[in-house]
Amino acid sequence: MCCWFSVIFNIFLVFAVCMSLFVTHGIAGKMKIVEAPNTFGVNNNFLSQGSRLQAKVLPSPVSGPSHLSHLAGRCFSLTESVYRYEFCPFHNITQHEQSFRWNAYSGILGIWHEWEIANNTFAGMWMRDGDTCGTRNREAKVIFTCSKQSKLARVSEPSTCVYSLTFETPLVCHPHSLLVYPTLNEKLQKEWDEAEQARYEGLITEQGYENLLKEIFQDAGFLKSPKIAKPPQALAETEMHNSLQKCNEDFQQQQEELQRLRALLTRHNIPFDTKPDETKGGSQTMTAATRHLRGDVGLFDITGQR
Repeated sequence: MCCWFSVIFNIFLVFAVCMSLFVTHGIAGKMKIVEAPNTFGVNNNFLSQGSRLQAKVLPSPVSGPSHLSHLAGRCFSLTESVYRYEFCPFHNITQHEQSFRWNAYSGILGIWHEWEIANNTFAGMWMRDGDTCGTRNREAKVIFTCSKQSKLARVSEPSTCVYSLTFETPLVCHPHSLLVYPTLNEKLQKEWDEAEQARYEGLITEQGYENLLKEIFQDAGFLKSPKIAKPPQALAETEMHNSLQKCNEDFQQQQEELQRLRALLTRHNIPFDTKPDETKGGSQTMTAATRHLRGDVGLFDITGQR
């Protein structure tokens, strides 16, 4: 009797172990492992190209104070609430929603575009042409302030799709660190001096002075020039149009001068012939009297004979 009990007990034990293994592996096979969220910014080189954010334009070249060029190639992060912001000077600004929602937002707030200049000072760095936001593109302005270490300090959205960032760095602690004039080459400094002198002497208006400064800043690469280079074909068509227009204008002037000369001859009763002389090869000539008019040195006909 004890033998049968032992056999039944062993069979039940084996069955329990098998059921335990089956349940364990079956549940484990259906478990979903949640991974930590990835960074989807354009600076993450570990992601495939299709997973990165797509920029609309390329960043502008590095410009401005030479000591700020040391920030190029670096990125600074700041997490506020559920959003993480990444600022890469002279490159871009991105925003990433740190949540597990299936449509968590990750996007580009702006791409390095140009400086904002006011009172001979680099007042801010504009990042434009970010992701589409309604009928416009997102953009951001970065303001530099003095601090003991470089970091992205604050991010706000003062108006829809327009962001404001405060970047702290010891690179701007010197009182002259953001002045524009010292960063210009000798030629552009001379142009600025001449503009200042012309404004002082009243030779140009305040608006004219501002326009001259804007051209200087564009030549220096601080401001994005709105001028768009035309393709060679368009340039050729423009030159052809200008040439034809100039030809028409010259022809009109010649016609007016011809009418004036005819009126002058008629007023002084000087006969002239407007019909071709068939006996002389069909060329059109005008003849004038050989007499002089009231002290005039004489009139010339079209053939150049007095």
